Amino acid sequence: MKKLITLLTIISLMLPKHSHAQDNGAVVAGAVGALAAIGAGVAAVEQMKERAELTATEWLLANNPEMTSFSLKTLDFDGKKLKDMSSTSVITFKIQEFIPADNPELDGKKQVLLGFTSHGWINEYGIDFNKIKWFLIDKPEWTRMMVAYVRVASGEWVNTHVEETLTQGKIVNKGVRVKSKMAIPFYKLSGDMYVVTDYSDDMKFIYNERSLGIFLKATKDLVQIKRGSLIELHEFFFEEG
Repeated sequence: MKKLITLLTIISLMLPKHSHAQDNGAVVAGAVGALAAIGAGVAAVEQMKERAELTATEWLLANNPEMTSFSLKTLDFDGKKLKDMSSTSVITFKIQEFIPADNPELDGKKQVLLGFTSHGWINEYGIDFNKIKWFLIDKPEWTRMMVAYVRVASGEWVNTHVEETLTQGKIVNKGVRVKSKMAIPFYKLSGDMYVVTDYSDDMKFIYNERSLGIFLKATKDLVQIKRGSLIELHEFFFEEG
């Protein structure tokens, strides 16, 4: 709210000195309306973020009772607008366990909770969590997923060192890089070209040059994890701590 007031003050100071009072009033009223809309949009996204984290926590508590101390956070809503979120295919949650203590360190087991959305998951009433399918993934499962993804994205099906390369290196936009060397380059494809592999009973993986596509067999939904999110999640699992 303080930011909105400050911005409104700046706008009012920038108004022409010789304008009629009525014109100034109309401009200020328009500015107030625009700023109020911006503020409402930001508040709505923040509220959805809190609701999403609460629902993800409830899902974890119901389905993983052995987890008794953990941190859960999503970055998917940060800096996003409502229209951006309505087109989101997957919400990602970083989870890490810890030992309870004063000022505890997050140094326990890491997992990622993926919430795959389907059409209409955001409507005029907010988030419809019945339209989200949840998958909890630990480091070994994530590694298997990334090995399958890298193989379909690069053609390295006979390379027995894909997993080793992944654990030593980083996924980047154009492949897997170990230090400064591109160890496994990805195919260069146009935006309407896809390569598919059957990963599991639940999923097929689809590679194109922009993202990892996941086809959910149960719902027949094709969702996408953007390359930036893929890179961030891989670093989360393989960074120290």
